[in-house]
Amino acid sequence: MYLLNETVYCVFLFFFSFSSFFHSTLGATDPVQPSTIRNVRSWSNIPFITVPLSRAHGKSFAHRSELKHAKRIVVKLGSAVVTRGDECGLALGRLASIVEQVSVLQNQGREMMLVTSGAVAFGKQRLRHEILLSQSVRQALHSGQNQLKEMAIPVLEARACAAAGQSGLMALYEAMFTQYSICAAQILVTNLDFHDEQKRRNLNGTLHELLRMNIVPIVNTNDAVVPPAEPNSDLQGVISVKDNDSLAARLAVEMKTDLLIVLSDVEGLFDSPPGSDDAKLIDTFYPGDQQSVTFGTKSRVGMGGMEAKVKAALWALQGGTSVVIANGTHPKVSGHVITDIVEGKKVGTFFSEVKPAGPTVEQQGEMARSGGRMLATLEPEQRAEIIHHLADLLTDHRDEILSANKKDLEEAEGRLAPPLLKRLSLSTSKLNSLAIGLRQIATSSQDSVGRVLRRIRVAKNLELEQVTVPIGVLLVIFESRPDCLPQVAALAIASGNGLLLKGGKEAAHSNRILHVLTQEALSIHGVKEAVQLVNTREEVEDLCRLDKMIDLIIPRGSSQLVRDIQKAAKGIPVMGHSEGICHMYVDSEASVDKASRLVRDSKCEYPAACNALETLLIHRDLLRTPLFDQIIDMLRVEQVKIHAGPKFASYLTFSPSEVKSLRTEYGDLELCIEVVDSVQEAIDHIHKYGSSHTDVIVTENEKTAEFFLQHVDSACVFWNASTRFSDGYRFGLGAEVGISTSRIHARGPVGLEGLLTTKWLLRGQDHVVSDFSEHGTLKYLHENLPVPQSHTN
Repeated sequence: MYLLNETVYCVFLFFFSFSSFFHSTLGATDPVQPSTIRNVRSWSNIPFITVPLSRAHGKSFAHRSELKHAKRIVVKLGSAVVTRGDECGLALGRLASIVEQVSVLQNQGREMMLVTSGAVAFGKQRLRHEILLSQSVRQALHSGQNQLKEMAIPVLEARACAAAGQSGLMALYEAMFTQYSICAAQILVTNLDFHDEQKRRNLNGTLHELLRMNIVPIVNTNDAVVPPAEPNSDLQGVISVKDNDSLAARLAVEMKTDLLIVLSDVEGLFDSPPGSDDAKLIDTFYPGDQQSVTFGTKSRVGMGGMEAKVKAALWALQGGTSVVIANGTHPKVSGHVITDIVEGKKVGTFFSEVKPAGPTVEQQGEMARSGGRMLATLEPEQRAEIIHHLADLLTDHRDEILSANKKDLEEAEGRLAPPLLKRLSLSTSKLNSLAIGLRQIATSSQDSVGRVLRRIRVAKNLELEQVTVPIGVLLVIFESRPDCLPQVAALAIASGNGLLLKGGKEAAHSNRILHVLTQEALSIHGVKEAVQLVNTREEVEDLCRLDKMIDLIIPRGSSQLVRDIQKAAKGIPVMGHSEGICHMYVDSEASVDKASRLVRDSKCEYPAACNALETLLIHRDLLRTPLFDQIIDMLRVEQVKIHAGPKFASYLTFSPSEVKSLRTEYGDLELCIEVVDSVQEAIDHIHKYGSSHTDVIVTENEKTAEFFLQHVDSACVFWNASTRFSDGYRFGLGAEVGISTSRIHARGPVGLEGLLTTKWLLRGQDHVVSDFSEHGTLKYLHENLPVPQSHTN
């Protein structure tokens, strides 16, 4: 009875809401004005955005990133998506989430259509309820008592269930769409509606008129009268409407839609049955790839299986409609699966007619994995030879590299800020420094992979070793820094790691030539595939989901990039720092000449670097002293904009602009100055507002300096030295993949050592644990053994 009351309420809400909407928006007798309806927009917890939508139909989208331009979209909801697990009744929470996503897209100016299942399941629930109610009443009257006996429910015919469920299903949709000020309309069709020319025109005209009025058409096969599906009944070049998959494809092509989204209870297409050990989700499916797919059994409910979906998808693709098959039932993704697809995210299987010229990023990941393993088995001298050869290639091909870089700079002019342009720029001196750094890495790589760290004699003839090994496959994402590519590649080669590189499009020409040279160097020992440059239009967020292919992500770029990657990474550790808020504390016992020189170098030498000074802490006793005046004069000469901290501003009659936040990374010729009363207050300030990157004390008092060095909890802490020394090359590491503020594994400038992990090697002679029990014959020794010494300089 509860369900029947709920249905009645939904029907009532539908009529009340539609009537109120019609009279308040259009007026009782006003003609329909599509522009009036289109202005009705609502907000939800999914971000509201407006996108330019204009596209001539006729050719499907070639890549996922283009899906954001889709204007007309059909969403097909399979029976497994709409119905509950018991196949009796609707999954109301899931349905509400789908309606919300469709409403958001509709309110962006898109034209949304739904092809929905669920009438049979909804009707089955209603009819079962009616049968139970009827049987219980008859039984009570017949027996003269209220006690109910066990009752058998007859098998319900699908057509009858559909007839009983269609009105309730539509009322439910209307009630949900009304919450977003959107009207929906039901259209029931059969195969004849497409085969009969007049009926097809009528259907087409009705759908276009509904879309023109900003109404969401909800289409379903008329299962109350539809005949059973006939095998192999497709007409020449036309798909027969046997189920909602074929209906959605036929509707999508008929209405010249840009995108068809097919939601089912599986993630998409797999190269082997889903759930098997070797099953891999196919990200992009191309016509002719059917041989690579093994079709399993059909869905637990509904008429079509995955084979029917693929057939319908390929037919729609041939008709100019892009298709994505995805999971609409998974609780973690169903709340945003439709909007994610439209945003171009890697969800489900995307059908495309255009095969990329090169390998997919998944294939590149596999090549980097196998290439990295081969690289790790090379002799240290061979890895060093590859890096030396790469250093030679950088100098030998200097003109080609600089020419490619010039193209990048010309294309970036006016689009990038000056600090980013400076990062993008390469020069002869930069290439020479790169070559020197690579040769340092080559030398250090002689004793990296396979180095014994610890030896233990566990028992007689049972020895344990801990040795260094590569981490696996690294994904390094970098912005506007083409010099980063050979640095990171050399470190990966030295440590035996496979490498995926994703550079910014602003450095595309430079990255391409540098990657070609890197693979040329790798080729001398047959490991060319170990370093891969991702040239496909993969979004960074999609790369961060490849947790089965990537072992560590290292972002090199803005703090926003690092934060975005840390947020997007799913199950993959991220090495890096989100901010470079570096401090310098000038103590009351600081040298006048040293202080000014250190501040200038830390702030002005390269203000865009992550190790540049951002906050200058001045001891209160230094205010209005020659030391303070000299620092301020120098900053003026260097055209550094000063932001006053709260305490500093309170000491000044006419202060510079007060800082908006003490936790700011400017990345430019801007500096925050604040006053502190003691070294302890300086330390407290750093811990509160710093980013644990690099912090410096300037003082002549050794005791104060040591107190600062021991108590500041940052990756790099210096005494009387510029913050700019926080760098792998300046540390003598040869180069760095980045600076880490993490407390696990590696911290500070991460060079070769930070790209290694360890494994344990145990060598025995028929040893079993039972021999070491209380009554066993062997005893544990656990003796530390000498470790072989390194032979490298």
